[in-house]
Amino acid sequence: MTTEAWRDLFPVTRTRIFLNNAAMAPPSLRVVEAMHAFMSECAKDASLHYASWGHRVQTVRAKAAALVGAKPEDLAFTGNTSCGLSLVAQSFPWREGDAVLVPVPDFPSNVYPWQNLGRRGVQVIEVPRRAGRIERADVERHLTPRVRMLALSSVDYAGGHAADLEDLGAWCRERGLFFVVDAIQSLGVLPMDASRLGIHALACGAHKWLLGPMGIGLLYVGKELRGQLQPVLAGWKSVVDPENFELHFQLREDAALFEPGTLNLAGIFGLGAALDLLAEVGAATVRARVFALYDQLAAGLEERRLPVTSPRAPEQRAGLLFFAPPGSPETLFRALLRRGVMLSLRNGRLRLSPHFYNNEADVAAFFTALDDWLKK
Repeated sequence: MTTEAWRDLFPVTRTRIFLNNAAMAPPSLRVVEAMHAFMSECAKDASLHYASWGHRVQTVRAKAAALVGAKPEDLAFTGNTSCGLSLVAQSFPWREGDAVLVPVPDFPSNVYPWQNLGRRGVQVIEVPRRAGRIERADVERHLTPRVRMLALSSVDYAGGHAADLEDLGAWCRERGLFFVVDAIQSLGVLPMDASRLGIHALACGAHKWLLGPMGIGLLYVGKELRGQLQPVLAGWKSVVDPENFELHFQLREDAALFEPGTLNLAGIFGLGAALDLLAEVGAATVRARVFALYDQLAAGLEERRLPVTSPRAPEQRAGLLFFAPPGSPETLFRALLRRGVMLSLRNGRLRLSPHFYNNEADVAAFFTALDDWLKK
């Protein structure tokens, strides 16, 4: 199949110029069909197929684990990125006076879970970004003897800069720190191998670059960190042999420890369909397509003398392209929305985020709408 054939799976392209995948991406029709089929099955047969659902969950778990370079036992399903990061933050055996390094500014999902530890006497040491970037020297300057963890986003949502996870992971290993990553702005576009990169925990929601449904996310927790965590939540599925309802409080040792109760099966099966589509397209094709559209958009903006503020070097970028418009950014944002262009306004700049199903026609339509506004 070509990217044009896959484009038909995204009906939003028929009515909108959708360049906002870094916010809330549209699920494909395959995701919709997978979720609808499951709910229809429930309506028709109730829990008749309960046993097969468990096998299907394990199949999706294996696919999600492979996406981040992990084993199925390292992967748990959560509600979203915030839930995954909060589970790690609250389950870690902090001592009063401990500290965690957190780059700022950042999206609240990777700030609030750590700030919430203040009531337990844990200090958040803010590491200021330099023009959106965070590098080894930045975290090194803020290291103190009480720091036990570095928590950061793989890609800065407000600038588009991709962190050098390999170098930062190596730095954490050298310093004996745990490394926690919010991967929602990269997973699905950039390759990820959590084990090789020295990442101890990784959280990601499905509704951005994974092209999955809202309300479902994945949490990778490596064996080294998992052995340290003391789960803040416990339920009937937290134990070994959860289908045995005789009371036997023996906590399980795999990452499913962080799935205390009944799972969002519709969301998991929808995520499975999304992962299948990304695998069908191919990781290399997705990345190449996103970067090609990024370059086309950047070139067109620069031709119009509109400064592109996000990185251009392949190793420093993901799929988030920022530009600074003349006059009021909000005015242009609203004008483009009226012209059918869906994008984001972040910190006084406009953000475009194409995915593999976008095409050159979308780029041309965006510039037609932009030029129409610039002429006024």
